[in-house]
Amino acid sequence: MIAFATRTGTGRRHAGPLLVGLMLLGAPARADEAIVTAQGANALAIVDLEAGTVAAQVPIDGAPAGIALSPDRGTAYVTRPEGPGLAIVDLATRAVTGTLALPGGPLGIAVNPKTGAVYVADWYGSRIFVVSPDGARMETEIQVGASPSGIAVTPDGATVLVANREGDSVSVVDVASAQEIQKIPVGRHPFGITLDAAGARAYTANVTSNDVSVIDVAGRRELGRVTTGERPYVVALAGPRGFVTDQYSGTVTVFNLKTLTNVAAIEVGDHPEGIAASRDGRTLTVANWGSNTLSVIDATTLKVTGEIKVPDGPRAFGDFLR
Repeated sequence: MIAFATRTGTGRRHAGPLLVGLMLLGAPARADEAIVTAQGANALAIVDLEAGTVAAQVPIDGAPAGIALSPDRGTAYVTRPEGPGLAIVDLATRAVTGTLALPGGPLGIAVNPKTGAVYVADWYGSRIFVVSPDGARMETEIQVGASPSGIAVTPDGATVLVANREGDSVSVVDVASAQEIQKIPVGRHPFGITLDAAGARAYTANVTSNDVSVIDVAGRRELGRVTTGERPYVVALAGPRGFVTDQYSGTVTVFNLKTLTNVAAIEVGDHPEGIAASRDGRTLTVANWGSNTLSVIDATTLKVTGEIKVPDGPRAFGDFLR
């Protein structure tokens, strides 16, 4: 079993061996729904962002954590670390249509925007699994660094980037050959990894060095770092700024993408984890694991404009807006 975290007497959660995070690509211009993994509730919550309510819950056992959406945004793929395995959810019928058993500790997940192939990180196995788009079978596995977590795929579908938490590195994987071709050193314990829309830069949230590494994807090297709050988790991009969830600080750090300097720290809920931006860059949605809420942030004013109650333990690790 993967131990994720525990509650203290104050109700605040403290991270255990695993923290979670990833990229977001392909979201529509206006995000109407948040598809949120609720680990404590063993459910996938479908949240109507305009109404500010949970529209439906899909039961999923095995402590659902990671999520990715198909290129047409009609299917959700959910990792179940305590299954262990993968659940496939039809978002039109709001029902689980299949499951796939996987070994080890399935955690991070991403989908190839060109082929629909699904990539799943095995926290325990220093490998990622390549799963068929229908979720019916595991096609191969690719060796990467220690404790792979967040995964991102370039827009052309040719390269997969994997944040190796215990390896302090990012693996560069060639899709055509299904092999790791390089490791890029980054900060300490990188977890979430996010690509910009062009696939030119990647950003890792480095959990124990409390910073974000900025990576030149083509050059395969780290360009610089940005200081964050305590225990950064995932990075989202909106307009000229980056937004980082700080688990232990209860904040979202905002930084300038050009100068790599800090802009602000926005207070959100308890233990913020997953974060995603709408493609129009107007809003950010943050999953607060400790307070069982989503915070909605205006990307221009940097103000929290709403809070939505969701089921227990929202992680939203990955691509969760549509």
